[in-house]
Amino acid sequence: MDVMGDKATLFETGRFVQPSGEEPSRDVDEVGEDAEEVRLGMAARAGDAEAASILGAMLLRRGDLDAAEPQLRAAASAGDRPAANNLGVLLHQRGYADEAADWWRIAAVAGSAAAAHALGRHHRERGDEPAAEYWLRQSAEQGHVLGAYALADLLEHRGDSRSAYWMRAAAERGHREAAYRLARSLDGGDTEPGTGREEEPGATKASNEAEQWYRQAAARGHRRAALHLGAILEKRGELKEAGRWYLTSAKDGEARAACALGFLLRDAGDTESAAVWWLRAAQDGDGNAANALGALHAERGETQTAERWYRAALDAGDDNGAYNLGLLCAEQGRTAQAEQWYRRAAYAGHREAANALAILLLRGGDTSGAEPWFSKAAEAGSVDAAFNLGILHAGRDTERDSEAAVRWYERAAAAGHTEAALQVGIARLREGDEQTAERHLRCAAGGGSAEAAYRLATVLDARRPPEPAHELGESVHDKTECEEWYERAAGQGHRRAQVRVGMLAAARGDVVEAARWYRAAAEAGSRNGAFNLGLLLAREGSEPEAAVWWTRAADAGHGRAALRLALVYARRGELAEGQRWAARAVELGPKEVGERAARLRDALREELSA
Repeated sequence: MDVMGDKATLFETGRFVQPSGEEPSRDVDEVGEDAEEVRLGMAARAGDAEAASILGAMLLRRGDLDAAEPQLRAAASAGDRPAANNLGVLLHQRGYADEAADWWRIAAVAGSAAAAHALGRHHRERGDEPAAEYWLRQSAEQGHVLGAYALADLLEHRGDSRSAYWMRAAAERGHREAAYRLARSLDGGDTEPGTGREEEPGATKASNEAEQWYRQAAARGHRRAALHLGAILEKRGELKEAGRWYLTSAKDGEARAACALGFLLRDAGDTESAAVWWLRAAQDGDGNAANALGALHAERGETQTAERWYRAALDAGDDNGAYNLGLLCAEQGRTAQAEQWYRRAAYAGHREAANALAILLLRGGDTSGAEPWFSKAAEAGSVDAAFNLGILHAGRDTERDSEAAVRWYERAAAAGHTEAALQVGIARLREGDEQTAERHLRCAAGGGSAEAAYRLATVLDARRPPEPAHELGESVHDKTECEEWYERAAGQGHRRAQVRVGMLAAARGDVVEAARWYRAAAEAGSRNGAFNLGLLLAREGSEPEAAVWWTRAADAGHGRAALRLALVYARRGELAEGQRWAARAVELGPKEVGERAARLRDALREELSA
């Protein structure tokens, strides 16, 4: 059993009484202490119980147990309450716990809060919780901070809701561990550095109060409180103050704070300083810091050093070490070793390692081996694995697999996966559920998917009433929402969207804008873009340039472009070339184009044979 309480309560005398939780001040200076000890000794020998009590406390504080014990026994036997408490402390230090408890009981009955606290702890260590609670309550109700904390700890251990009252009481009286534990209960564990947990609605008040208690504990030197205070401030964006508290905690030996400080410095661009703190944390057994060091060396191409730190992380119990080793081996083409490390991490419950293992197996052709790992990762919350499962099921032809694919896509989409939201939108469009499709397409488009933006625009476009025909140069209405989505997709390089934006610009009479978008689509390989650009150029009198783009479109399989070329060459008198492109248009279609091209081809053949 540790020494009961701090020095202020251990050496409780009438003259040395200190507020609980504070270090006792010296009643005399160093020079006069020997003289004071002589005076107290003479008074004690003359029968002064108070002097004997004070002298015994001085000797006990000095560690001279042999000299302190007779003084404290004499004073305690004479009824001096502080002496009885301190005699209990002395006997406890010597291993006589039962006799110590007897003297504590005497002092506690006489009203000593410190003795009641010590006696309560004595009973708790012996498993007598009812007796422990009784004496700790006596101590706490007298305002003894250590008694309040010990009572709160006992009640919390038993699941008694009254523990919160006494924990708060101890915290309000300055007990730093009580302040820290009160803060932890208020924030619900949300301030672990690197968890990225979102604050629940309505939790602001509790979070603010938790922060205040963390501040109180941290200001009193509680290193874990400083760590969590730093995490709160970092989450709020107050990085400078967060760094100060991380630094305080790290200097006191908190490895997690050193690691968090390293990430803060890295994000600020100071990787060298970050590495110093990660090294310090890793050497103290922090696996996260070891992984960070590994990643830093991997980025520098120092793969051997990176592997060493990843192994150190694994030795520290961090499964990310095995996952990172798998990534490192996979990048180096060491597939067999990558699979082994992924398996190790996956069997330990690492969901991204399970997903990576499944991808590795799938690439090797082992679909049946990949699917269970995708499932395990997805069930553990891996969004990528849920999406991959959707792809796996979508690649099969059965109706059951199609339904399963959509279910997994929906799970991934609900977690914010853009491509999954697109796939759900496409599936719901096929089913005719336009409302659900639109919702998912909006999510995917908002997440940056050009295809989703285009498909959303087509859904909105289909709802618009028909527009009256407009001549080039005639101004029309302002842009609609569907046009804005087309433009967003076009701006992201979506070729069909670029063609559609060009068409809408042409309808507004903006020839320059139309040509710009048609050209962008054509240069990206769109045959419709090339064909439309040719039409625009021909209309503007640039038929030779138009023919260049129609040739590109026709070579890519555009039947109308081939027919246009046939007409161009026929007008020029190049009948053989015209016949060749007409024949090509017949092959490409569509039907009405093929019919027109066939008539032109036959006419040109007759002309050539005449």
